[in-house]
Amino acid sequence: MNDLAGKLALVTGGSRGIGAATALALATAGADVAITYREAGDDAASVVKRIEAEGRRGFAFQADTSDATAIEDAVAQAVGVLGGLDVFVNNAGVGTSAMITDVDLAEIDRVIAINVRGAYVAARAAATRLSDGGRLIHLGSTIANRNAGPGMTLYALTKSALVGMSKGLARDLGARRITSNVVQPGPTDTAMNPADGPYAAGQLAQLALDRFGTPEEVAAAVVYLAGPAAGYVTGTELTIDGGHAA
Repeated sequence: MNDLAGKLALVTGGSRGIGAATALALATAGADVAITYREAGDDAASVVKRIEAEGRRGFAFQADTSDATAIEDAVAQAVGVLGGLDVFVNNAGVGTSAMITDVDLAEIDRVIAINVRGAYVAARAAATRLSDGGRLIHLGSTIANRNAGPGMTLYALTKSALVGMSKGLARDLGARRITSNVVQPGPTDTAMNPADGPYAAGQLAQLALDRFGTPEEVAAAVVYLAGPAAGYVTGTELTIDGGHAA
């Protein structure tokens, strides 16, 4: 059963990793899906083809999430071609790792511009266009619950900010039955953080389960929050982390 049949979705940062898996999972569930991407045009085109192979409409728009005008324009264009918006997935973000004494102001500004300011601007642009009963879903991190090692202060700050933003949006938009929730992945096997990478052993040691998660497992949580079964779920965090925060 396609629980999202006829729904219209937009995923920021949807060309790779969790974003791409999410776009494809939404399409498999029945939604037409647009994505944004910053540089990976070939990857974005491949995701669109796979969406279309599911019998759904797919679109891709280039936008740097740190550029407020660009992301606002991309949301407007995506909604225009889709013909509306029912599900918005705030996925675009960057990672960073360094001790607080080693992070300069340029890096602070860069990460906050994408992970916090960009996410806020994108959510604001989407909120004005979402249908009543729509869904806002933000990709955070289990690090907002448990910072298990040094060097993650800046990243944890930005992902914790998403939790506060999402709770505020749940209140702002609740009268329209629009829900807002955060999906918080733990260590997930992507090109940015491969399960066989140099930092994998340390991350595995922090988990209750003995493996990394997959992008598809995270995407399944997004599809649940986007679907009818989650209509009464808002202002909360769904953690998919293999027990990292346990």
